[in-house]
Amino acid sequence: MQVNSNNFVSLAEIAIHNPELQDAVSDGTRRAYDKRANSMFADSNEQGEAMRHQAFEAKRRALRNLPDLLEKAESNLLSNGFKVLWAVDADEANRQVQAILKDHEASTVIKSKSMLTEEIGLNHILEDSDIRVVETDLGEYIIQLNNEPPSHIVAPVIHKTKAEIRDIFIREINMEYTDDAGEMVAYARKMLRRDFLNADVGISGGNFIIAETGSLGLVMNEGNGRMCTTMPNVHIALVGIEKVIENLEDYATLDQVLTRSGTGQNLTVYTNIINGPSRESEVDGPDEVYVIFVDNGRSEVYGTKYTEALSCIRCGACQNACPVYRSVGGHAYGWVYGGPIGAVLTPLYTGLENATPLPHASSLCGSCKQVCPVDIDLPRMLLDLRYDLVHEKVDNKWQLGLRGWAMGMQSPLLYGMGAKAARMGQKLMGDNMPGVLGNWTEYRDFPDFAPKSFHEMWQDRQKGKLQ
Repeated sequence: MQVNSNNFVSLAEIAIHNPELQDAVSDGTRRAYDKRANSMFADSNEQGEAMRHQAFEAKRRALRNLPDLLEKAESNLLSNGFKVLWAVDADEANRQVQAILKDHEASTVIKSKSMLTEEIGLNHILEDSDIRVVETDLGEYIIQLNNEPPSHIVAPVIHKTKAEIRDIFIREINMEYTDDAGEMVAYARKMLRRDFLNADVGISGGNFIIAETGSLGLVMNEGNGRMCTTMPNVHIALVGIEKVIENLEDYATLDQVLTRSGTGQNLTVYTNIINGPSRESEVDGPDEVYVIFVDNGRSEVYGTKYTEALSCIRCGACQNACPVYRSVGGHAYGWVYGGPIGAVLTPLYTGLENATPLPHASSLCGSCKQVCPVDIDLPRMLLDLRYDLVHEKVDNKWQLGLRGWAMGMQSPLLYGMGAKAARMGQKLMGDNMPGVLGNWTEYRDFPDFAPKSFHEMWQDRQKGKLQ
């Protein structure tokens, strides 16, 4: 997916003036935030915090041992009959998927929800190769029909109202007019069923890879995921290298905090542990299962002060809690990941120079850290990224501004001239300030400058003019 994060400010302004988006995102995030709190701390605050601590330990332990766990996972996956591939970047991952599809003469692919495939732009690559790609998660299906990327990690269509979704279905798949959500879902199910029956290959992501057993863990609330991974003869799972965990005990812990934080459920409707292709004694399931481990910038983050960001389990809780995300939605962030985690991952994965506004797209209120099920210190990393922007001279505006300020503060002449110019400018312009100051005075009164500076009053006192 193309990175458009440097346009965050203009995209955010568009979102703020979109009343339908404001209503949809505000309502969706508020409900998700409340459901998470009710589920995570249903029994007691102590139990909820204990669960978070266990999840924190599971992910940090996995990251500490990541190189060894990746080797162990590969060995056990191969023993279970998986075919394991490695991709250093998006291009290599896409080429590997294309090669598999070519080997199996595939023309139609069904997909379950996967943020990683969005990250590498898989759909567009396959469509350019004349492969028909069908998103089967309902939210992903809707935004695919409307040619949009997802707006939220868990709820990709959170930015759309029911009326907007109705209009998309009428326009794109010839649904008859209805305002009944159940009828809309039934119509979408009818349209998707033929694709489930005729698809050549199913593609999924992976919530976790369990190194100890060589298993792929997938959690979902719609039956589409299980159909994508079992009905076609070939299943391809694309998984980030950071998704490897040690054992089934850790999987049970992380599964619980993922579902409680993401959807407010104790457990998702479908919890799958896939242990390889169909065995000879089994009458259904795929004949071949590929796991493609994708790096795509993760190794460059590993071992740095940002390693903790790789603990993210993609629950979306930080987005639901963030006042900035709740105001502008996900598309304003200009890449796959929005909200606080997106403001950290996008600069790390795509380069600071491609996402300079994002570290500043935060009030640093700390709500994201408070709700994160694995306790990622997102505010600290946002501050570190701001530091990097200045000290690596990526954001020259800050450098120039600070240099100008330093020159003025070091020179009594420039300081005095600047103070007089500011007082005069305020008298002339009032609250109609130019540039950045105008963004402030559009909604607030600008404080009056003192008639005289302390230095001027001191000089008057010395001259005996101040009584």
